Amino acid sequence: MALRLATPMDAPALVGIYGQYIHTPITFEYELPSPREFQDRITHTLEGYPYLVWEENGTPVGYAYAHRFKERAAYQWGAELSVYVAQGHTSQKVGRKLYGALMELLAIQGVRTVYGIVTVPNEKSEGLHRSMGFQDAGICRNTGYVDGAWRDVQTFEKAIGPYDLEPVPITPFPQLSPELVQRVLAKWQ
Repeated sequence: MALRLATPMDAPALVGIYGQYIHTPITFEYELPSPREFQDRITHTLEGYPYLVWEENGTPVGYAYAHRFKERAAYQWGAELSVYVAQGHTSQKVGRKLYGALMELLAIQGVRTVYGIVTVPNEKSEGLHRSMGFQDAGICRNTGYVDGAWRDVQTFEKAIGPYDLEPVPITPFPQLSPELVQRVLAKWQ
């Protein structure tokens, strides 16, 4: 078992994991991205935020990443999280470890609130968020048409930092000390 940073070379394996969800209501994408597109997504995410991979026997079985919650300047202290775990590994606390490390790194960056956006019903994802201290922040009805039906989306939120009155901009992920990042990852192994 190993928790590490993703690299663009992980794209084919991560596409394989994501592909297990592409024809379900869990994701709102209709087409499976190519490995090249996934490489670009990983590279772009790592310019500002963590992108993590969980491996077993050298094979990725889960991944999680964050991105800015919304684009306007005032939203910069919020991050939306995503986690995908390969079928057959979903009850092994892989998602919990990925999310835990991800949130700890985001807090170090200066993120104050994290959000999980979940197509409902999705008992496993809802349970993961609630078990990790997320609060229900509301449901948007009929948000997307997926898998032959209109789907509701629930937002979960969690405070991970103080809400000071003069916040400094968040630190881009590449500016964190590599040693600090490795300590956080080791803690969540």
